[in-house]
Amino acid sequence: MRFLNRSVGRLSRHRRRPLAGLVLLLLGLLLTGGLYSAFAPATASTASDNEELVAEGRELFLVGCAFCHGQNGEGVSTVNGNWLGPTLAGVGAAAVDFQVGTGRMPMAQPGAQNPTKPISYDQGEIDALAAYVASLAPGPAVPDPSDYSLAGLSSDEREEAIARGGQIFLTNCTACHNYAGKGGAMPRGGYAPNLSDTSAKHIYEALLTGPGQMDSFSNGNLSPEEKRDVIAYLYSLREQPAYGGFTFGSLGPVGEGLLAWVIGVGALVAIATWIAAHTARSNKKKGAAA
Repeated sequence: MRFLNRSVGRLSRHRRRPLAGLVLLLLGLLLTGGLYSAFAPATASTASDNEELVAEGRELFLVGCAFCHGQNGEGVSTVNGNWLGPTLAGVGAAAVDFQVGTGRMPMAQPGAQNPTKPISYDQGEIDALAAYVASLAPGPAVPDPSDYSLAGLSSDEREEAIARGGQIFLTNCTACHNYAGKGGAMPRGGYAPNLSDTSAKHIYEALLTGPGQMDSFSNGNLSPEEKRDVIAYLYSLREQPAYGGFTFGSLGPVGEGLLAWVIGVGALVAIATWIAAHTARSNKKKGAAA
């Protein structure tokens, strides 16, 4: 017992020394760093991989994008004050993935709106460009597939999502894209594209970033679930049969009315003209016989 008391007293005296606190601090730091390295080894590797991706994206950017957007994505303005290519700081990786992934960028020539065309880069190069632009300033990231996927929904959940998405789309989108998402003309040479073949990922990114003349719908305006619901509605239109017969492209009452006048009224006029001509010939023959 006396030996135990002497040992405890000796340890207490050592703990009171300033060096003991420093040793304990160093041991704690070493233990924390060791545990972090053991359980999170991928972090450093991920950072290194991202730096390589950004470097690759910058090389691609300097070759294919810098002429219009500037060597550092600062944008290039023309002599009359218009933008040859706007600044890309803050547009985020999602905007790059959408614009390049749909073939809208690089543009063949400046215009009111960049139409879709064959894609110039593969997905790996698009990811590198997106990583570089994302490094310029914070912006919307490329959405995770779970954000826009409809695969995990049951039949009842899917029906509810379609109903909610239809209300959102009819309220916010039909003025430009029409009720069936078939697109339409816009002022000053622009147009709203047809959404019948657009992928769920690109629809989500378009809602998030607002390309061209389209408004952007951040997660504060439309939640990720509401964006997914809009996608569910648009996908349901692709599966919906044409109960009324010919849809005439689902362009709405203007197109249907034009076809009705040209074909319907035109056919009636042609029939009436034929009847009048046939009646005149019949009367002429009767008169000659008399």
